[in-house]
Amino acid sequence: MQIFGVDIGGSGIKGAPVDLDRGDLTDERFKVLTPHPATPDSVADGVKEVVDHFGWTGPIGVTFPGVVTGGATIRTAANVDKAWIDTDARVLLGDRLGGVPVTVVNDADAAGIAEMAFGAGRDRKGTVITLTFGTGIGSAVFTGGVLVPNTELGHLELHGHDAEKRASSKVKEDHDMSWEHWAQRVQQYLAHVEMLFSPELFVIGGGVSRKAQKFLHYIEGIRAEIVPAELQNNAGIVGAAMRAADAGQAPGSGV
Repeated sequence: MQIFGVDIGGSGIKGAPVDLDRGDLTDERFKVLTPHPATPDSVADGVKEVVDHFGWTGPIGVTFPGVVTGGATIRTAANVDKAWIDTDARVLLGDRLGGVPVTVVNDADAAGIAEMAFGAGRDRKGTVITLTFGTGIGSAVFTGGVLVPNTELGHLELHGHDAEKRASSKVKEDHDMSWEHWAQRVQQYLAHVEMLFSPELFVIGGGVSRKAQKFLHYIEGIRAEIVPAELQNNAGIVGAAMRAADAGQAPGSGV
């Protein structure tokens, strides 16, 4: 069974067909840069470019970097244009893609769903928090394997600022921080989240998960186990496709 997954991020829009039995991409993902300003129309054009690259005409799951309610309505837009707020993304994207069934999910929730099914959170039944470090910090909280949606823990206050303004990977790049310096900020953030939720496991995702050996060993004093995401930066694509399947989209290939 295949469904197409698209992951909308603050810097890029990427997608590929997903094999839902294996939790893996069936083809090399295709990526375009997120337009600036990242308005609904311009981002929808980017999603269409990614989907059209594969000639896909079937069901599609799409992540969004903000709160998504009712499976469609955008409530926050921290790293894209504010015009997204109150947009029905399912209708917008479905129309732009020619009427195919579209399911929309918070980006970090999608990544967490994939990691819990196929990656580092597999078979873990306690409280698990997956965190994606990219343009911002996304979060997905699971307890007993059940998702608490739209937690957006990257916006917790840390030293008077949104946590993602201090500890995202974009902050590391913008300020040319060493891995050790950045890891200290991540440690402070994890300590704050741990104080609030007492998880058994942190799964660290986003692009930095490919370079976990460069920074995880600097993080100390956290009682929870800390591991890199196994699906790395493909987790959002896989999770988006999984959520589309859960929404009752038709099985099979759309190519």
